[in-house]
Amino acid sequence: MAYVRTLLPAVLSLALTGAPAALPGAAAALSYEGQAGHETALFSVKATNNAAAQAFTVDGTRLSRVSVWLGSGAATGTVTAQVRRVRTDAASAIASQTVDLAALGGAGAGWVEFPLSADVTAGSTYYLHLQASTAESGPIAWYGTTRAVPGSLTSWNYDRAYWGGWHSSASRLAFHVNPAGSERCGETEPCYVPASALAARTSGLLTNRVATEAVLPSFAVGASYLDGSNVLRLPSGRWRYLPEGASASVVVEADDPGALAQAEESRAWLASGRVPGATAAQRAASQRALLSMRALLKPGGAFAAAWAPPWEYSWPRDGAFAAAAFAATGHDEEAYRILGYDARTQRADGTWEARTKLDGSGPPDARKWQLDGNGWVPWATWQWYRAAPPDGRDDRLRALYPMVRKAADYAARSLGPDGLPPASPDYWELDTTTTNIGTAAPLLAGLNSAADLAARLGIDEDAERWGEAARRLSAGIASGFAPLGYQRTVDGNHGRDSAVAFMAPPFNSAPAGLGEALDSTYRALLLPNGGLSPGNDPSFSWGAYAWTASTSFFALAWAGTGERAKADEVLDWVLSKRNGLGELPETVNGAGLPSAVAPLGWTDSLVVLTALALQGSPQPTPPTTTPGGAGAASSSVR
Repeated sequence: MAYVRTLLPAVLSLALTGAPAALPGAAAALSYEGQAGHETALFSVKATNNAAAQAFTVDGTRLSRVSVWLGSGAATGTVTAQVRRVRTDAASAIASQTVDLAALGGAGAGWVEFPLSADVTAGSTYYLHLQASTAESGPIAWYGTTRAVPGSLTSWNYDRAYWGGWHSSASRLAFHVNPAGSERCGETEPCYVPASALAARTSGLLTNRVATEAVLPSFAVGASYLDGSNVLRLPSGRWRYLPEGASASVVVEADDPGALAQAEESRAWLASGRVPGATAAQRAASQRALLSMRALLKPGGAFAAAWAPPWEYSWPRDGAFAAAAFAATGHDEEAYRILGYDARTQRADGTWEARTKLDGSGPPDARKWQLDGNGWVPWATWQWYRAAPPDGRDDRLRALYPMVRKAADYAARSLGPDGLPPASPDYWELDTTTTNIGTAAPLLAGLNSAADLAARLGIDEDAERWGEAARRLSAGIASGFAPLGYQRTVDGNHGRDSAVAFMAPPFNSAPAGLGEALDSTYRALLLPNGGLSPGNDPSFSWGAYAWTASTSFFALAWAGTGERAKADEVLDWVLSKRNGLGELPETVNGAGLPSAVAPLGWTDSLVVLTALALQGSPQPTPPTTTPGGAGAASSSVR
C-alpha cells in the first residue's frame, strides 16, 4: 500500500522528531534541491515490491552527496540510493551508493547521507531513487510530509502490490541534494540514530565553565570531541561549542577562534594536574572523566550528578567522590569549591539534605535525607587535605572545620549501644528497617577522617571523641556485619550489597576476611551483561541493569587491596561501556548498551580514583585511631 502503516518504535519518534523543520518557500525556477519536512513515514522502500523516487532539479553542475530521512525497523540489510535520468530505468543511473543498516547501528531513524559523484546539467530533471533490501520483517520507510510544498516537484511511490507499479503523489519526500551548512545532518537535524543509542537520555556535555548543555544521543552519532576539550566535531566537519557567556551552543566552522580558545583553555587545565592511567584506554577515560566532572561542577561549588532534569541536583555523596578525584589529580580549587558548597548547605544539626538545587537554595522535594553524607563529606575533606598544597593548607582547613565538627558530632551521637548507627536510607536512597552497611562504612571512614583532621590542627578533645566513636563503630561492624559477609543490613534479611567495597581502601583499612566478602558479593551481584547490580535485596529488584558506579566500587576496592588482576578486569568492563563520545554511563542495560544518562559524575570519579591506584598512586586511607592518640603512622601528611 502507498503509505507505511507500521510505525517505528515510539521511542524513536519521541527522541528524534520534535518540531518539524520549516518548509522552504517558493523554490527557484530551475532548482528544487531539497525538502526538509519529515513528519510521516511516507513510503515503504523494501525491495522487491517497494521503492520511492523524488524528482529534483539543480542549478549546479556537480553532484557530491544526497541525503534522505530514513526510518528502519530492520537491523540488517542495505539501502541503495541512485540518481537516475529516467525514473523507471535503473540503467539510466548516473550515480549510486549503498549503505549497510548494521553499519549504521541497526534499526533507527534520521538523515542518511550517501556520498555520490557525478556531473549534472543545470535545469535538468533527475530522480533520486531509494530501495532497501533486508531479510527482516520490520518496516523501512522514506519519510516526508503530506503538506503542500510550494515549488516542489513530484514524489513517486513504487508499490507493486497496491498500485501495480509507480504512482505519483502529492506528498513530498524529505531529501537534500548536495547538503551544505545547516542542511548537513548532526547540526540542526540528527544523523541516522540507531534505536539502541536512545537508551540513554544524554550522551555528552558542552560547557563554558558556567553554563552546561547536554549532547543528546540523536546529535552524538558520528560526532567526536576535539582532544582535551568539550568542543564537538560534527559529522559535517564543523564544530559545536558553548561560547563564553552563552547559555546555548552554536555551530561554527572548524578552527573557529572562540572554539579553539576554549579547547586550549581546557587542555591547559588538564595539564595543570595529572591524567592518570596505566594504559592508553585508562588515560583516555580519565581525561574525558575529568573534563566531564568539570562540566558538572557549577561556579558556586554544586556538583550535578549528571545533566538531565532528574539528575541536575547536587548530592553530598557524588560531590564527595568528585572532590576526592579532583584533589588527587591536582585540581585543588575544584575540590575545595565542592567542600565549600557542602559547608554552606549543611543543615543546622550537622546533616545534609539528600540533594539540593544547584544554586544551593535547598532541596527540590521531600526526599528523605541520608546519614551517609556525614561520613562522605569528612572523608572527602581529609582526602582534599592530604593532597592540598602545604602552603596555607591548615588555614583553609580551619575554614571547613566547623562543618567537619558538626558532621562528626552528629555521626558520633547517632551510634547506639551496639556501636552502630540507626537505620537510614543508603546510597540506594531507599529506607531499610535496620542498620545498613552503606551507611555504617562511610560513617567509619568519616569519623576516622575527622579525628585525624582534628589531631592535625591540635584539637585533641575532638580527635579523642571522634576516635572513640570510630572504635565503637568499628567494633559494631565487626560483630554485626562481618559474620554476614557485610550484607546490606545487619539483620541479614536484605541480601548482598556492593557497599561492601566501602570497607576497603581508600575508605577504610580492610578488615580480616574482607577479601572473601568482596569475592562472594561480586559473584552474587554479577549480571549476564558483565556488570553488577547494586544489590540483590529480595524485596527490591534492579532488573537487568548494571550500575557502573557499583561495578566500579569493586575495581577501586581490589586496586586498594592489591588484587590488581581483578581490578583490571572490572575496570576494563566499565571502560568498554563508554559511548561513542567516550563518556561513562550511569547504567548498562540487559543488551549491554549504555543507558540512563552519560556521563555520570560519580562513575567518572571512581574511574579516576581507580586509574590512580592502578598507576601506583592510590588514595590514602584514613587512619584507624588508637586510644589517647591520633591516627596511625600510615596516615602521615606531606
